[in-house]
Amino acid sequence: MNIRILSLAAAIALSACSPKSEQAADKAAAPAANGKGITLLNVSYDVARDFYKEYNPLFIKEYQAKHHGESIEIQQSHGGSSKQALSVANGLAADVVTMNQTSDIELLEQKGLVKSDWAKRLPDHAVPYTSTTVFLVRKGNPKQIKDWNDLTKDGVKIVLANPKTTGNGRYAFLGAYGYGLKAFGGDEGKTKEFVAALLKNTPVFESGGRAATTTFSQRNIGDVLITFENEANHVSKKLTQDQFEIVYPSYTILSETPVAVVDSVADKKGTQQAAQEYLSYLWSKPAQELAAKLYLRPRDSEVLAAHKADFPDIETFNPNEKFGTWPEIMKKYFADGGLVDQLSPKR
Repeated sequence: MNIRILSLAAAIALSACSPKSEQAADKAAAPAANGKGITLLNVSYDVARDFYKEYNPLFIKEYQAKHHGESIEIQQSHGGSSKQALSVANGLAADVVTMNQTSDIELLEQKGLVKSDWAKRLPDHAVPYTSTTVFLVRKGNPKQIKDWNDLTKDGVKIVLANPKTTGNGRYAFLGAYGYGLKAFGGDEGKTKEFVAALLKNTPVFESGGRAATTTFSQRNIGDVLITFENEANHVSKKLTQDQFEIVYPSYTILSETPVAVVDSVADKKGTQQAAQEYLSYLWSKPAQELAAKLYLRPRDSEVLAAHKADFPDIETFNPNEKFGTWPEIMKKYFADGGLVDQLSPKR
């Protein structure tokens, strides 16, 4: 029997909400044309595209070695994390989701698409690597931005992903809020004033983390980009060298990147085993090395130690320990009429 080896498909640019995008994604998630191969659709947040672009070939090679050359194809969909989760909830046929916020997977669990034990099936509560929120400034740091408080200065223009719809923006907002609580001794009133001043310096919310990066680095808008550590490194060291600098705040937020099999889809398609293997391989040495290479903080202690120079020691806080569960966080800060709306200037 001839075996077809399917190469990695090009990443699919999907807008999370349009019917045309959903139709394209459904087509991408269909089984391989010969009926013998496997196709997986990974629905992910936007700045993860660089990692999975390199991870997928690694996994395909490993999978085919273990399964005697059986063909497998990986399709990708990227966008704002919560928009992506909503697309899956509304019918986008993802075999796996790789998000940057636990609440996005919990939404799918509530909808009955992901089983309740999803976080127990994989190590580290199904978080293969972490990141944190930092600042990207222009070469020479002309506005002398050194910490969160500098973002409230007159004349500073901030570029930020939308906190109401993106994990990137939510971590940034919560990072600022957590810093304010620490700086003002837990005073909620002063913290709100501080965050409101920061949001006043943010002329517009971008649709996603990568969109914010494009606005800052390619359109040359703004003085500082608030984003994930890996995205800041990707821009300053990979895309446009010697044009930007990374500033690490004195106190910032830990961001986790949970992954899960979308059981309702995988069970229907018969891809449950392949989908689980796809996620499990994220903890392999090659995948952890790739994460470190792309400035994601790996879970493997040996890999992390080997790349220590790329990951400065910083003081971080866990959002759940400071603000409660994600449902509580979403309701208080990011729901319509929540603190983001209350503290943001009218746009």
